[in-house]
Amino acid sequence: KLEEFLNLKQLKTSLKEAILLDYYTAGFWWAKEMNFSLIELSGFMDLLNFLLENLSGKRMTLGDNLKELAKAMAGIGGTDSERSGDLNFFSIEQAKAVIDYL
Repeated sequence: KLEEFLNLKQLKTSLKEAILLDYYTAGFWWAKEMNFSLIELSGFMDLLNFLLENLSGKRMTLGDNLKELAKAMAGIGGTDSERSGDLNFFSIEQAKAVIDYL
C-alpha cells in the first residue's frame, strides 16, 4: 500500500525508490508498535517526510535538521497552547520516543 501511496513506479530497478519505501515502512511499523492513534501515526509520518525533505530538498546538515526537529517538538506537554506546535497531540513520553527513534 505504501508503494502505491508514494507512487513508486520503478521499485525493482531504483535503489532510491527502494530506500524510500524502506524508510517509510520502518517508520510506519515502529509507530504501529508504539500503538499510536491514527492522528499520531499521521503526524509521525508527516514528521518523517518533513525531516527527509529537509535533508534531500533543502540540503540541511544533520545539526540543522535536529534544530528543526526541536522546533517542531517544542511545546509538547505544555499548557500554553500558543507555544505548542502542530505535534501537540503527542504525549511527552511519545515525543521522547519519537526523538529516540529519529
